[in-house]
Order: sequence, then structure tokens, then C-alpha cells
Amino acid sequence: MDISPVYRQYYGLLHRLAYKMLGSYSDAEDMVQEVFARYYRLEEQDVRHEKAYLVRMVTNRCLNFIKSARKQREVYTGIWLPEPLVTAYTSSQEPGDRLERQEEMTYAMLIMLQELSGMERAVFLLKETLGYSYPDIAEATGKSEANCRKIFSRAKAKLGEGRREPALRVPNADAIVKAFMHASETGNKEALLELLAADVVMKNDGGGKVRTAIFPIMGKERVVALMCGIVPRGFLADGHMLVLVNGSPGVVIVKDGVAVTVLSFHMAADSRRIESIYMIKNPDKLEHVTIPDASLS
Repeated sequence: MDISPVYRQYYGLLHRLAYKMLGSYSDAEDMVQEVFARYYRLEEQDVRHEKAYLVRMVTNRCLNFIKSARKQREVYTGIWLPEPLVTAYTSSQEPGDRLERQEEMTYAMLIMLQELSGMERAVFLLKETLGYSYPDIAEATGKSEANCRKIFSRAKAKLGEGRREPALRVPNADAIVKAFMHASETGNKEALLELLAADVVMKNDGGGKVRTAIFPIMGKERVVALMCGIVPRGFLADGHMLVLVNGSPGVVIVKDGVAVTVLSFHMAADSRRIESIYMIKNPDKLEHVTIPDASLS
């Protein structure tokens, strides 16, 4: 049967669901393509509710993948971080742009999701992002409605307040990121200390393929020491630019026209200070990152 209309209608939804489940853009792409390949082989009369069927297929494939990937992450070199979604930065205040950006799941939230079990992730995402009812969630996951309610409650408790974190609610978040990069580039330790929360944490993911810290760097003095130490050694490569990383202001660092590092920031709206910095350097996780059409700094 011709699946082109179905593919166009549901590809984005299915890919976003798989990406949030897996924390991997490339694996999500593979998962969705496999689902549509199987869907193509079905007889048209075998599917009564296309969206429900496709969501169930993607959910179950993701759950199976998570089980097999758990052992791989246990032997991962250093800290495992999700693949970032990088898009061009825009300061547009058009209603459509604001809505799209606020619907993004922040990178910090994506990391928190990966701490949940596969089933907790599935139930939470189906309920929170797709607005599924408990009967629909039960059908998609093969669990009872009562069990789904318990799983959702448990997932919310584990995520805590972080689950309510909006993508772009920190005033002047882009200015804070720019100031951080400028202070790092110029070696202005005092400015860096002012921008960072006292208990700031930096996590780096090189995957054993790129040299980077394999343990979290904790405290603003240590983060400042690291930034002021690596920038003179060519950390900024050919330049850097402000981008959106999962809907929030971040930075991509470029070398020879290729993204070599992505920086994502989490900051508190009340203090306007950076609380977490995520540095993704594993080249496998940056293959899908395209350099926005913008000038390098």
C-alpha cells in the first residue's frame, strides 16, 4: 500500500518519541524507518487506527532497544550523554516560533529521562507529550491501566520538579551563554565566576574517542580552571556560534567545517546563573549536526 501520506503525517511525531525514549537521534531514525518498513508490508485492512498502531510499534521497539543498550552503557567510557539536537538560533518573537521552542524538551530534561527505566520513559512520554489516556497507554505498552497509573506516578516522583522545566523561560539566556563564551575566550576568571552557580556541574562526553574529563567537574572554581585551561590550547578550534540545543541557547564549536563540540547549558530562572554545563565531544553523537548558516565568533 502507499504509505507516503502516513509517513509525512506521522514521521515527525514518531521520531520525536523515539528520540526522547533513546536519547539518540540516529537510533531514533533507524527505529522509525524500521517501523515504516514493516508498516509498508501490511495489508491496508490490517490497520484500523494508523497513529495508535505506529506509536505502539515504535514504543515496543524502543523498549526492546533499551534493554539491549543497557549493557553497552555500563561499559561506556566516561559519562554517557544524549545526542544533542542543534538548530539555528533565532531571536524571533513570532508566536509560532515561541510555541515551537517552548514545546522542545530541554537537554537537561532529556538526561533526566534517561535515568528512568524504559517502561517509565514510555508511560511518561505517552502521557505528558502525546496526551494519551491511560487506556491508550495500556494498549500501547501491554500493561494494565492501573499499572500504567502507578508507573506514571513513579516516573513523576523520580523526575521531580525537573519535569516542569520549560525550554526557554530564563530571561536573557542567550546573553548569559554569550557572556560565558566571551569570558572563557578572554580568560576573564572573575566574569566566569559571576556567571556560574556555586555548585555548578560540568559533564563531558567523549565516548573514549576524544580526550575529555571522564568524571563530572564540580564547583565553579574547577569549571573556571578547566575553561581557562583548554581555551588557550585550541578548544575553540576555528570558531564557535550560538545555536539552539534542544530548544535552548547553546554553542557549537567548529573545526574544518565540522561540529567537534556542542555545549548545552542549564540555568535557574531565579538566579540567572549556570547550574549545569554539558559538553558533547563524541564524534559519533555529532554526525547528524549540521552547521547553521551563521558567522563564527
